[in-house]
Amino acid sequence: MKKKDIILLLLIIAAALIVTAVLALTGAFTGGDKVVVTVDGEVYKEFPLNENVEYKIETENGGYNLLVIKDGAAYVTEASCPDKVCVNAGAAQEIKPVVCAPNKVVITIEKD
Repeated sequence: MKKKDIILLLLIIAAALIVTAVLALTGAFTGGDKVVVTVDGEVYKEFPLNENVEYKIETENGGYNLLVIKDGAAYVTEASCPDKVCVNAGAAQEIKPVVCAPNKVVITIEKD
């Protein structure tokens, strides 16, 4: 590597560190503090993310999803849908909701 390449690499690393620090100071990495469950586009129920809860979401079509909130994570452990994508999706995150298309259930993490 040439001297100019090393200087450019160091400038890129410094810029990345500055951006990360600014985002951390502004609270961009803090995540949400509540779990919002919507069914067919309507808010069904809200839960605090810091409490351990197990709740059965029942839909009008007879379907269900078992929501578990534990240790600051929200996920579906059981569902009546045939494909079980929501069960295998892992924990919901602020940028990645858990979706059960057959039951029209969406679980998101939001800030109060």
